Amino acid sequence: MDRLQEIEVFISVAEAGSFAKAAARLRLSPPAVTRAVAALEDRLGARVFNRTTRRVTITDVGRRFLESARRVLSDLDTAEKEAVGETAMPQGHLTITASVTFGRSALSSVVYDFLGQHPRVSASVLLLDRVVNLVEEGIDVAVRIGHLPDSSLIAKRIGAVRRVLVASPDYIARRGAPVSPSDLRLHSMISFTGLMPNREWRFLNGQKQASVTLNPTVEINDAVAAIQAAREGHGITIALSYMVSDQIRDGTLVPVLDGFSMPPQPVQLVYPHARLVAPKVRAFIDFAAPRLKLTLDQLT
Repeated sequence: MDRLQEIEVFISVAEAGSFAKAAARLRLSPPAVTRAVAALEDRLGARVFNRTTRRVTITDVGRRFLESARRVLSDLDTAEKEAVGETAMPQGHLTITASVTFGRSALSSVVYDFLGQHPRVSASVLLLDRVVNLVEEGIDVAVRIGHLPDSSLIAKRIGAVRRVLVASPDYIARRGAPVSPSDLRLHSMISFTGLMPNREWRFLNGQKQASVTLNPTVEINDAVAAIQAAREGHGITIALSYMVSDQIRDGTLVPVLDGFSMPPQPVQLVYPHARLVAPKVRAFIDFAAPRLKLTLDQLT
């Protein structure tokens, strides 16, 4: 068995969590799968799986190797298709992810417009309020808000957003406007956990970053629900600027302690690093970036 086949076997075992299931998937005998993994481990000089009679778990070495192995097979597949001209036109299935609120407000319409221009591409849109591993979860493109700790991703900046505190004019009329961050402890706080996970609001005190720990009246894991509660006068909530731009514009929400806001955070389209970027990914990035930038400019 050659090295590329060994890599394919290794990936299948890692994804299936079983030598037997990987063998069935690849239509190989279980001994052939065992030999391929053993040969890979001999070459690496380390175990990639821990085996017991009941389970197979990937080791730290195997986990580090897995991302590179997937990239190798992906690059090979793309290179073969390019060699025979199969990828001159974007085609295939594209998987895109973003936060729930951003997907609803900005991404969905862009995806539909893109598919209208590229009939050979289909798409899955995953709206998730969590950071996903693009390689492990088979995602082609993600919208990420904030600075990227993962240097293995390629990023294209499309704009910026701010974290803002907002309340309804009725709430401010009843309770008064806080004039300093410590005043928030005297107010009804509606915590959107996606932006205030530790009940902590971070702000700028002059040029220095500071924080205040709060005791929210209610914690909500959905941004839309938290914003609606603020509009109804139940308290002050935190949001990203694009989420509440329409409400601030029409006066149903007003900014609170705006002078203490942290600097804007970048919004980026990101995708896994690869020597050969699939045409469907390249085409989507080129199509979506200017449109999403325009939307963010309008919303913020």
